[in-house]
Amino acid sequence: MKWSFKIATVAGTEVRIHITFFILLAFVALQGMAGGQGWQGAVDAVLFVSAAFVCVLLHEFGHVFAARAYGIRTPDITLLPIGGMARLERMPRTPQHELVVAVCGPLVNVVIAATIYLLLGVGLVMNPEYHFEQSGRFWEKLMAWNLLMVAFNMIPAFPMDGGRVLRAFLAMILDYGRATRWAATVGQGIALVTALWMLLSGNVSPVLLLIAFFIFMAAGQEAAAVTQREETQGLTVRDAMLTDFRPLPANAILRDAVDLLLAGTQQDFPVMDENGDFSGMLNRHQLISALSEHGASHPARAVMEVCDIEIPAHLGLSEALETLSATSCHALPVVDSVTGRLVGLLTAENAGELMLVKAALRRA
Repeated sequence: MKWSFKIATVAGTEVRIHITFFILLAFVALQGMAGGQGWQGAVDAVLFVSAAFVCVLLHEFGHVFAARAYGIRTPDITLLPIGGMARLERMPRTPQHELVVAVCGPLVNVVIAATIYLLLGVGLVMNPEYHFEQSGRFWEKLMAWNLLMVAFNMIPAFPMDGGRVLRAFLAMILDYGRATRWAATVGQGIALVTALWMLLSGNVSPVLLLIAFFIFMAAGQEAAAVTQREETQGLTVRDAMLTDFRPLPANAILRDAVDLLLAGTQQDFPVMDENGDFSGMLNRHQLISALSEHGASHPARAVMEVCDIEIPAHLGLSEALETLSATSCHALPVVDSVTGRLVGLLTAENAGELMLVKAALRRA
């Protein structure tokens, strides 16, 4: 995710913090100072928020390790002001597996709250007027925070944990696509009603409004992704890959890429090595940036993006598009499974054009 940086790697998963998270810390520090406690209040507020987000991180690792049990990797977790986001390379296909992965996150928060209660003997009486801004009572507030996370995450607003639990149960009686669309509709409905209630009542919480917007957009995107998987069923990379392209030789300079860019519609240029094998990819954005920084005589290989992923032409299109979305590469090289030679490029735009053509043929 842009504007985020890595702080650690745990069991193969990068832990990243978004730059806006520090804006949140500055805000709570100012609130702590305004509470009459001065710098001590600011320090206490920052420490509590930091501890709360450690619990958020552990929550996300609950999802990560549950998914890993089913062979699903998680490249990274990003901490944002609105919570954590674990980027799984794919979602479980089996409803029972998705149910386990979804529940394991809130289950971590239950364990944390229970540990605070059993080991420290901290009691808690939750009520709608509970204030996390109150000074002291660190462990009580942390316990309350974890219980609040459980309740909030289990709201059936897809794609939150509760929404994924709903999708898993629906997928046990419906096909996966219909289950996703039903769960997405419920999630968008909850987000819309919540946002309207806040706006009409005048009791607007910027964080809750942002979360409602995120849920509405993410639910729509996931429903669209599932629809795409249904439409690409039975198709392979060979059906959608770009075959009319011009590669750049090993000794190419940026001016050579500019000539190709201006001569046609190609925007992704595979760069070859001395043996004629695929070496990396130079896209239009990288080309323009490199031109302004290094000039037209700079070697293309010095600014190309190294794509570690090469896909065969017979791979299912749905699986290939999931791989494409999980990587930073704008285009994936397609290689012949026998010779290993580059035979095409797969881009989201080319796959989208194939879907448009198929939709037009169905209407005809």
